[in-house]
Amino acid sequence: MSIRKRVLLHGAAVLLLFWFLGPILWLVSASFQLDNELFSVPPHWIPHNPTLDNYTFLITREPPPVYQGAEMGRRASGEALSAIPALQNSLVVAGSVMVLNLALSALAAYPFSRLRFAGKDFVLGFIVTSRLIPAIAVGIPFFAIVQRLGLLDTKLALILVYLAFTLPFTIWFLIKYFDFVPPEIEEAAMVDGCGRLQALLRIVLPLSLPGLAATGAFAFMLAYSEFLFAVLLTRTMASKTVPVVLSAAAINFDVSYALASTAVVIAILPPIALALLFRNYVLRGLSTAFGQ
Repeated sequence: MSIRKRVLLHGAAVLLLFWFLGPILWLVSASFQLDNELFSVPPHWIPHNPTLDNYTFLITREPPPVYQGAEMGRRASGEALSAIPALQNSLVVAGSVMVLNLALSALAAYPFSRLRFAGKDFVLGFIVTSRLIPAIAVGIPFFAIVQRLGLLDTKLALILVYLAFTLPFTIWFLIKYFDFVPPEIEEAAMVDGCGRLQALLRIVLPLSLPGLAATGAFAFMLAYSEFLFAVLLTRTMASKTVPVVLSAAAINFDVSYALASTAVVIAILPPIALALLFRNYVLRGLSTAFGQ
């Protein structure tokens, strides 16, 4: 490859990287500024007077002295200040969905991978096809069911609904991954006295850690970022999640942009931490399941 082509290729890669990371980098920069600096002309891409006051305010909800002056510029809206309680709700909901997905999808996927029974293909096809139903098409029925059960404005309602939407994919994904695990290992264990459940717990699951990590990450990300049902089924901060609170802050024209940017940065930290922590397992799981 010629030097000119390499320069063009690397230049295109840098532009593409900036296209994806530019908004995130600007949010991070804005979170360390106050509103008066954010609205300066020309804008300060790098804060001239970096401060942690925005993070302190959101975490403690006690305004620093600087917020009483003109530096703030705009009002500290309740939507932005609710970011931390909403984050706690999102972590509880997404974490519960992840754990339940791992437990239920493993128990459901193993029989499909190892056993033969009547209607297997039909049931598997139904499970996969159900994931293709648009969420908006079942929004009203789910709302009616949750209301009848008395679960409106509860985290349990979100957990159950998200579980219904994530399980079809995670079951199908783990079926693909369990197919990759040689059944001879389980058969040898069963000869030594293991039952099917023991073989699953002691043999298959330890060998399927990358697939389980990918499954858990998918379930967590979907539940953490879901918006439609979080709006339909929640009313108060007892159950509102991060996407709902941030969307309310985004349409409030009087909101402090510095606080709103800080709230967004705090909200994206858990998914980034999860991706960095399990990235090797997730990559191995996806390459194994889809690379056969």
